[in-house]
Amino acid sequence: MILEKERALIADYGRKLIAAGLTSGTGGNLSIYDRQAGLVAVSPSGMEYDAIEPADVTVLDPDGSIADGARKPSSEAPMHLLFYKARPDRCAVVHTHSPAVTALSCLRLPLPPVSFLVALSGRDEIPCAPYRDFGGPELAQAAVEAADGCDAVILANHGLVALGKELAAAFQLVQEMEFCADIYLRCLATGREPVLLTAEEMARARKRFGTYGQ
Repeated sequence: MILEKERALIADYGRKLIAAGLTSGTGGNLSIYDRQAGLVAVSPSGMEYDAIEPADVTVLDPDGSIADGARKPSSEAPMHLLFYKARPDRCAVVHTHSPAVTALSCLRLPLPPVSFLVALSGRDEIPCAPYRDFGGPELAQAAVEAADGCDAVILANHGLVALGKELAAAFQLVQEMEFCADIYLRCLATGREPVLLTAEEMARARKRFGTYGQ
């Protein structure tokens, strides 16, 4: 089975999405791009995450044609592929329907620097892309254009997309952005605007993240 490791990771992290409350049912999708092999492993369409086994994960060529697997790929596979084309430095994409970010997406608001954790995206705020029908090329284009190099983008009335050099990094980013969105909404619920971090403070946070961890 080609991309066996990547397919196993997709199945594993799909279950983690459910366990972490970052999506529900069959919502959301994940992918990994093995750039050396020139192939993308992407979660299947419309399957419960607990039922997905590595063999259920579809392998695509960069043009979207199926290279291996019997399952229909995620309807958002074109968005994943377009992000990989736009960001040759990224090899994983996670798309979620997490509650707080989705609520923010329904307000069609960006996620501002309410926490230094927003700096994990590489930018001072997470932009919000205009609404487009799910599963279409228009959504893919709108998401990539709105992200404009940011590692995360909110999809209006839909959810979040996060990119990473590896799947664990993209998963961590959706976790942290969900936390930040929840904090932001709680602040707004008080009727007051939160005090946001300055550009200088966010720049220092990004620099610190460059040497953070093991």
